[in-house]
Amino acid sequence: MFKLLTTKFWEVIARLILRNKIAILIGIILATIFFSGQWTNMRFTHTEANLLPDEHEINIVYNNFLEIFGEEGNLIVLGVKDSSLFTVEKLNAWNQLSEDFKAYSQVETVVSIKDLQQLSKNTSLEKFDLIPFVPDSLTTQTQVEALQSTLFNDFPFYDNFLFNSETQTVRTAIYLDKSIVNSSERKDFILEILEPKVSAFEEATQMDVRISGMPYIRTLNSQVIVEEIGGFIALALLVTSIIFFLFFRSFRATLISLVVVCIGVMWTFGIIGLLNYEITVLTALIPPLIIVIGIPNCIFLINKYQREVNLHGNKVKSLQRVITKVGNATLMTNVTTASGFATFMLTQSQLLKEFGLVASLSILSIFILCLLVIPIIYTFLPFPKDRHLEHLNKRWIGGFVNWMERMVKERRVTIYATAVVLLMASIVGIFQIKISGSLIEDMPKEKQFFKDIRFFEEEFDGIMPLEIMVDTKRKKGVMKLSTLKRIDELETIIKEIPELSRPISVVSLVKYSKQAYYNGNPKYYQLPTSQENNFILSYAKNSSSDVDLLKNFVDSTGQYARVTTFMKDTPTDRMQRIEEELSEEIAKIFPEENYTITLTGKAHVFQKGTRYLVNNLIISLSLAIFLIALFMAYMFRSFRMIIISLIPNLLPLLITAGLMGFIGVPIKPSTILVFSIAFGISVDDTIHFLAKYRQELIVNHWKIRKSVYAALRETGVSMFYTSIVLFFGFSVFTISSFGGTVALGGLVSATLLFAMLSNLLLLPSLLLSLERSIANKEVLKEPAINIIPEEDEKETF
Repeated sequence: MFKLLTTKFWEVIARLILRNKIAILIGIILATIFFSGQWTNMRFTHTEANLLPDEHEINIVYNNFLEIFGEEGNLIVLGVKDSSLFTVEKLNAWNQLSEDFKAYSQVETVVSIKDLQQLSKNTSLEKFDLIPFVPDSLTTQTQVEALQSTLFNDFPFYDNFLFNSETQTVRTAIYLDKSIVNSSERKDFILEILEPKVSAFEEATQMDVRISGMPYIRTLNSQVIVEEIGGFIALALLVTSIIFFLFFRSFRATLISLVVVCIGVMWTFGIIGLLNYEITVLTALIPPLIIVIGIPNCIFLINKYQREVNLHGNKVKSLQRVITKVGNATLMTNVTTASGFATFMLTQSQLLKEFGLVASLSILSIFILCLLVIPIIYTFLPFPKDRHLEHLNKRWIGGFVNWMERMVKERRVTIYATAVVLLMASIVGIFQIKISGSLIEDMPKEKQFFKDIRFFEEEFDGIMPLEIMVDTKRKKGVMKLSTLKRIDELETIIKEIPELSRPISVVSLVKYSKQAYYNGNPKYYQLPTSQENNFILSYAKNSSSDVDLLKNFVDSTGQYARVTTFMKDTPTDRMQRIEEELSEEIAKIFPEENYTITLTGKAHVFQKGTRYLVNNLIISLSLAIFLIALFMAYMFRSFRMIIISLIPNLLPLLITAGLMGFIGVPIKPSTILVFSIAFGISVDDTIHFLAKYRQELIVNHWKIRKSVYAALRETGVSMFYTSIVLFFGFSVFTISSFGGTVALGGLVSATLLFAMLSNLLLLPSLLLSLERSIANKEVLKEPAINIIPEEDEKETF
């Protein structure tokens, strides 16, 4: 009964489409105009990808830190490593460059050599004064040399912050207005003000200026995403259209397909705008994905139309049968593909939820467009010429089909042995996979801003902020000498960790105060004794607010202190060990009843987010497998068939995972997506093969062998064609400058290739080997959904 209803349903759909073609075309045009109007709501992301849910403990701790100390990711640094900087002309130019940025409203403050203030003891008033270290203008080389000597020898407080005393690298710190850090104004300032001024300085002085800091990195990273979207779409269109043309040898069919997928891309951008989502590194992949997934739909529909025309010569009947016979099959395969993407919506990551929703809606949209536009356009076109149908009689693919059939007939043991060896090797490789929580690993390594990150890592031991917040649980508890000594002990431990930079905190300021108290003698850069502390604090209290450097390190109540260090690009497992080591030492230094110590900062949040995301995506993949298994059960109503259908699709995932381990590709947000995407797409081939196989069973009176070989011959070609399109389509992403996108494209392509061979060789072999178990109507019952109508059983792709 359900089968009859399904058939009637598609007949009604076919009549509605063909009888209302003008209205439908107008509707599609209006929908396209509507979606185009939503493009104005699209915007490129100006914030970091938060991989953790808002209510996660790590996020709560980080947001609490921001409430106490404010935005920490507003620092841009300029650096120069050039001995010629210390000449009158160039040092004045460098100081003037730093001074110029202070005039812009987007800048909160600038700290450079020119802004260095020497903390000086005012004995008469018993307070500290801030005296400018550098005069407004340097006039002699003697002045410069004296300044250079004093700077690198007498100011340990600023060492590793404004300069590296060993390499004599100098940098300027530009703190942006916190209100623009997560807005488009940040991008405008960096691209239209900062970079042009730095470029002009480089040209005038012939010095190489390095730029970095989270706002700068995020801006240039986003620019690369913007530049690559158009390239991906253009290349995906080019590659898939060339393959399409090679299959059909028809400019007309190729053009029709391109029109359909281009409309699909317009709808995808419209969906992003309609949902008011930002374009991130993930959602930027969806438009070219839609092209890659949409072209196989076009291949199925156009090929069916041309076969029908070639069979009986009736164009109207051919178009009707395109909808009724292929529509159901393409619906099922698109639903399974969309399901693979939709499982991302079940993760707790907003980034992945948006990606999953937009991708699944776009896949269903491209199916609807293909089903409506292709039959309607062909009603207006003349009858296909003989040259348009020549591809139906091609012979070159025959050798591949014969090889598959020969392997399944004669080399089944070889197929199983190969599968077992690959499985065992994959398990070995899987245990070598590492998890990466690197903020910069996927960034384009050939870009200058990435090289600048490495420069600052080498010169200043890191660029990614890691914060340690000390809660003394009482007001003014930070400035107690016992607390300062504990923080100093913690800083000593941090200095011994090679992946972390020299920390800066209130301890550094107190040490600098003691140095100032002893007339700037650098040997007194140390914590004061109890007696000295009272004198120094009295001086500090009498100082004007202009000297109040304390607010950068201690909150207004004196209860909370921050210890800031910068982290090199560090593997997740090593960062985990560092965190464990720090936690152990912190527990020894700070009694739990008196202090609460928390680790936070952008780098820490991202590391934790990666591990959290990996766990969520493993659950998502498991759910995708479970949902598709339920779908197979509903279609074929046989537990054994579910197992048989899953094996050829799980093996390629394991092979890819093993390959990642052997070639050193880590698990990270970009690569973990591979498995859900590839599984959702590769299972389409299994559905086509098993549906055709069951059909052949009925025709051949449940003769397993005959049915398997017939299904292999008739679906093998279509599986080969669609796999080739998908393989080369996903390979487009390997041209990206983002390491994660390259890995995603390469790994999905490889997985789909493995899946094709697995479905063409392993699946039929399993059916033949288990023929006694499935050779009865109770085991393989009437399917709930008739994917391929029975009257088509002798038709090939």
